[in-house]
Amino acid sequence: MIDIKFLRENPEAVKENIKKKFQDRKLPLVDEVIALDKENREIKQEVESLRASRNRLSKEIGALMKQGKKEEAEKIKAQVNANAARVEELSAREREVEEAIQKNMMTIPNIIDPSVPIGKDDTENVEVTKYGEPVVPDFEIPYHTKIMESFGGIDLESAGRVAGNGFYYLMGDIARLHSSILAYARDFMINRGFTYCIPPFMIRSNVVTGVMSFDEMDAMMYKIEGEDLYLIGTSEHSMIGKFIDTVSPEEKLPYTLTSYSPCFRKEKGAHGIEERGVYRIHQFEKQEMIVVCRPEESPMWFEKLWQNTVDLFRSMDIPVRTLECCSGDLADLKVKSYDVEAWSPRQQKYFEVGSCSNLGDAQARRLKIRVNGKDGKYFAHTLNNTVVAPPRMLIAFLENNLNADGTVDIPAVIQPYMGGQTKLVPKEEG
Repeated sequence: MIDIKFLRENPEAVKENIKKKFQDRKLPLVDEVIALDKENREIKQEVESLRASRNRLSKEIGALMKQGKKEEAEKIKAQVNANAARVEELSAREREVEEAIQKNMMTIPNIIDPSVPIGKDDTENVEVTKYGEPVVPDFEIPYHTKIMESFGGIDLESAGRVAGNGFYYLMGDIARLHSSILAYARDFMINRGFTYCIPPFMIRSNVVTGVMSFDEMDAMMYKIEGEDLYLIGTSEHSMIGKFIDTVSPEEKLPYTLTSYSPCFRKEKGAHGIEERGVYRIHQFEKQEMIVVCRPEESPMWFEKLWQNTVDLFRSMDIPVRTLECCSGDLADLKVKSYDVEAWSPRQQKYFEVGSCSNLGDAQARRLKIRVNGKDGKYFAHTLNNTVVAPPRMLIAFLENNLNADGTVDIPAVIQPYMGGQTKLVPKEEG
């Protein structure tokens, strides 16, 4: 959410930003906010004037009553009552206007960074850098669920009976590998100075609307029936929510946290064959990182965050690349975002395994996350990034470490978490 003062003083810049995000349907909201804001300030001014008048008239009533001028005092009382009724009427309208302003301001997209490439959707995202050499082996790589099945590591059929499509049972070595990668990612981030945290897995609606746009909320979140609670789609939601309604001393910043959580997402729509299995699912686990910092430090932290993910994947010898999200692919609260994509030898292309975002002060403004600086209070900047999100990450891991004989090499950094195993060996059929 942008600063209403900025919108008031720079309406054309806000409109131009909306156009860059190809959301022209939202252009009228700018003029609506300006008109509502003007009305709101006029209401406040009139209410203030009426209240001042009430105080003055009340003193007059008292003086007239002392002088025995009851009839004149009653006339002024009638005026006071009329003023009070007008204040009540104006106050009701003030609430309506402020609610409308808030709703519109939460719908108008955040101002994107000038460096963001302009494009309509994710097909126009821009490759930044590749890390590692993509390899296509001289043997056929099975679909990822087939690889998992060779180790007795996945049961989609039973999960379908229990919970429906988009769920899974991970078993044996594959389940252990899943947990090992999360544990390694946790320690990787702790070693980089981040504080480990396990957050609430449900959050209230005011936190949901504080961390994401209405469109994202509708597309992603599962609501708990009969409760003001939602299942989190990522631990970033509750981690940023941790700072709601707080004022932090400037010297305590930055807060750098890494968190584990299960994640729950609706994942609406039909998907292609390569997005079945465990690629696009309703439930998964993730290691996340978030930063709450001073505004001038957020560009630096953005660079550090996505680099953490690249370094993690490269430590397991998985080739990756970074993509900068174009304007039309940025969620409304984001200032700038990179996707980290891992190489798929099977598909012979990269696919998304993480996303790094700088949200400026948008979340902080919605959640009232403030900093007490030497020149007064100001809103913090917030950033988030995926460390690793298995089981999707398992696809890249298994494909890039698969051998012709069906075994899977376990990189040295993961071996301590796998009890010293160096390879996964397929189970014999029958």
